[in-house]
Amino acid sequence: MTEEHEIQKKIQVAVSQRNCTIFRANVGKIFLSDGGYFDTGLPKGFPDLFGFRWCDHHIFFIEVKSKTGKPSEEQVRFHEFLQSHQIIHGLARSEKDALLIVEGGLIGYGY
Repeated sequence: MTEEHEIQKKIQVAVSQRNCTIFRANVGKIFLSDGGYFDTGLPKGFPDLFGFRWCDHHIFFIEVKSKTGKPSEEQVRFHEFLQSHQIIHGLARSEKDALLIVEGGLIGYGY
């Protein structure tokens, strides 16, 4: 399992324990036996995790990166879109970062 995936799992547990619902966005393409591909349908750059706070029902998005990971161009564009609509979101490298984003209602943390 990659370091990023381990961080993602820890974030899911930590955030779900703070009166929030959180989901993992499974993205990518799957090769089919007929030679084609199945695409999950989420837009390129969609963050790894998303959910909502129970207290006010505000939605949040979290892009998970390792200590040295950098967002792709598509992820930066998605960040800019969320930023323009004042949506809670950020880039998290740890559970602490994720909780700062979600509980603090931060917009664009870590980008």
